[in-house]
Amino acid sequence: MNMADSERLAAMLEGRGLKRAENIRDADYIVINTCMVRQSAENRIYGLVNNLGRQRAAMKKPQKIVLTGCLVGVALGDRTGKMLKLFKKRMPAVDEFLPIQEVGFDYVPKRSHRRHAWVPISNGCNNFCSYCVVPYARGREISRPFADIFRECRILKKQGYQEVTLLGQNVNSYGNDLMKDPKFQAPNSKQIQDTNDQDPKHKESCKHLNLDCLELVGNYDLGFEISHVFTLFPYLLKAVAELGFERVNFISSNPWDFSEELIEVIAGNANISRQIHLPVQSGDNQILKRMNRPYTREEYVKLIERIRQRIPGVCFSTDIIVGFPGETEQAFQNTVNLCQQVGFKKAYIAMYSPRPLTAASRLYKDDVPHLEKRRRWRVLEQLINRK
Repeated sequence: MNMADSERLAAMLEGRGLKRAENIRDADYIVINTCMVRQSAENRIYGLVNNLGRQRAAMKKPQKIVLTGCLVGVALGDRTGKMLKLFKKRMPAVDEFLPIQEVGFDYVPKRSHRRHAWVPISNGCNNFCSYCVVPYARGREISRPFADIFRECRILKKQGYQEVTLLGQNVNSYGNDLMKDPKFQAPNSKQIQDTNDQDPKHKESCKHLNLDCLELVGNYDLGFEISHVFTLFPYLLKAVAELGFERVNFISSNPWDFSEELIEVIAGNANISRQIHLPVQSGDNQILKRMNRPYTREEYVKLIERIRQRIPGVCFSTDIIVGFPGETEQAFQNTVNLCQQVGFKKAYIAMYSPRPLTAASRLYKDDVPHLEKRRRWRVLEQLINRK
């Protein structure tokens, strides 16, 4: 998501008449797109900004340093103002804090690849996992209009892109906010196929769904009524897949709303990636409860089994946090056992670090020593990523 945001940032800056500098010393305007999902990422921001400040002073060059991204989101989202004051104190060289939401989608992204494109479908998250700063950094989940996403993907296909990745903090819940509109009426699959339907009620329902009905031509019959789908994501995924890309990916998805309809859509479209990223975070039920993850290890494994039964050749990657407060050796071994049982192809393993504003930072003591976190990280890294 940060990469996709940076592509839009670059387009916005060029739209203002700026040109990319050959190197950072030649730049007049330096924009840093930040991440603070872990303390280590936040610390790198402080180091980079302060180094740039010293460089600017030594060169006596009027460089402007602008910060954007998640760190800014957290700072501006803190109503007390304490976070913003703290960041200004730690990074006095910053001239401007730019909310990433102000960038918008008015500019065509300055894409860094010619074959693959990142396509954001939503921003923000409503889940509030106890360790995660994203809801505070990105805000509540907001879905992009369906027609905008479809139109962007169709243009990418015409431009020769062979692969797209649909992005969101939780792609599975795409469209939940659209469907909460009291005027929303979800058209069924028959209505969507009927491109000659001039029924005003149909047009009105498309309007509130943010669909451009006259442009969404094609046979997008999911085999079930859209009104019966838990979210709109299965329909969006199928519509994008049927544009004919060689590969369609999506990240990130959550276990609790990975619906049967979504499994059916993936199974029925061979160009949708067979590597599914499905964060588990822990294999211990007590730790999952502390994390505010609304599933058990048993439910996670059953979901993996259902997907494997319907989609031959599927494999899984995941996210895991080690050293979460209260994670005993037995709890960690439960995670090891789950990883052995599932057989993940890849895992993004992180050592827990308290994040500002989160429930875990307020409720739980960070009681697993760093050396033990590092040991547990190595165990899983060796088990999954170095096999």
